[in-house]
Amino acid sequence: MKTELNPTTDGANMARRSFLRYAGASAAGIALIGSAASCKKDRIMTTDGIDIGSGDIGILNYAYALEQLEASFYLQVIATPYSGMTSVETTYLTDIRDHEVLHRDFFKAAIGAKAIGMLTTDFSTINFSSRASVLAAAKLLEDTGVRAYDGAGYLIKDPGYLTIAGKIVSVEARHAALISNLIAPGSFVGDDQVDINGLNKSNTIAEVLGAANGFLKTKVNAVNYNYKA
Repeated sequence: MKTELNPTTDGANMARRSFLRYAGASAAGIALIGSAASCKKDRIMTTDGIDIGSGDIGILNYAYALEQLEASFYLQVIATPYSGMTSVETTYLTDIRDHEVLHRDFFKAAIGAKAIGMLTTDFSTINFSSRASVLAAAKLLEDTGVRAYDGAGYLIKDPGYLTIAGKIVSVEARHAALISNLIAPGSFVGDDQVDINGLNKSNTIAEVLGAANGFLKTKVNAVNYNYKA
């Protein structure tokens, strides 16, 4: 099943204010986030899809692409509940949906004119009527999302952006733990995610986009990302 993401009807300013209340960002952080829209470098479109760009804007676009994917997935999950979805599961998955929509809208507003476009998803490999299929996809998306933030955090130069990224990945990790527990109680700290040192595993941008593009008709790449910028 293919679903195309659509912009929300709320204004960018409302989305931004809503997320900042939710994230508890400081006044300094708000000013730093707003500066993203004034970046002079245009985003790069390649024949292989949409390029995220470079520097902090590139990382914000990277996160924005992943949040678009997650938001679209959970919007579909709640719109077409799988067979036997309990009231508790509906509440949990609705909360996750709302978080992902806030994350998506926040990045769009924060990046402004330099944001990548809205992506077209391809969920044809997911059976949305099957609990096992939906939760397996949710686990893949949430685990990959956490690994993505952990793997790219060191590339963020602006402390304001880094603070916001830390607050978002904390929420994503809560999602990942909950989904794991819905699949198998007690699996929220499985060794597929947490290493022997008690640290969450991470993935590179290339690895994450390779996985994410499996659910995207509109491909995303980082061929122009300058890791030394």
